[in-house]
Amino acid sequence: MPEGSVFRRTFLWVSAVAGGGLLVSFMGPAKMRGSIHGVAAAARPDAEDHMVRAHQPGEGVFRSVLAEEIDWKPFPAFPPSVRLASVVGEPSEPAPYLIRVKVPSGVKLMPHRHPEDRIYTVISGVFYIGLGDQFDGDKLKAYPPGTVIVLPGNTSHFHWAKSGEYVAQVTAIGPLGIEYVNPGDDPRELGRSSR
Repeated sequence: MPEGSVFRRTFLWVSAVAGGGLLVSFMGPAKMRGSIHGVAAAARPDAEDHMVRAHQPGEGVFRSVLAEEIDWKPFPAFPPSVRLASVVGEPSEPAPYLIRVKVPSGVKLMPHRHPEDRIYTVISGVFYIGLGDQFDGDKLKAYPPGTVIVLPGNTSHFHWAKSGEYVAQVTAIGPLGIEYVNPGDDPRELGRSSR
């Protein structure tokens, strides 16, 4: 609809606006003219009135994290040789987080699930993942670097660094949780039983 055009009766107007917004209005011609101009102004980056969102933890200032700055640490819920790095946010908090997981060649992560929805991005190596409550090498699918995988929360799955070390990046909203299908596969339980 060209700017300034007016319909002569009251109507319901639904339109997509720049920036992904949606305007739904029930109004007459006089109000319509003002709404069109207001929407156009709100869609412009230089508009005087704009919404400012609160920053997420760890996202309030510009920064970068270089690969060599990543601080890899053991994670009690993973086998001892697996490393985890918190890159952005705090996985134990109810907020967005981004972590990386480095799994050495040959290591298996037995069937487990996470309560949170997760988005995996394969950074390096080949990421093998299978779905189900039992580890089954025939169910593994291989994903090369650059692949993005969406894993809904509470989906039982397993991993194997079958062809070498891999690094996967995980984006989710915490707190991070992990529950092994078979509690005997949980490294935290294995550590308790050896004390």
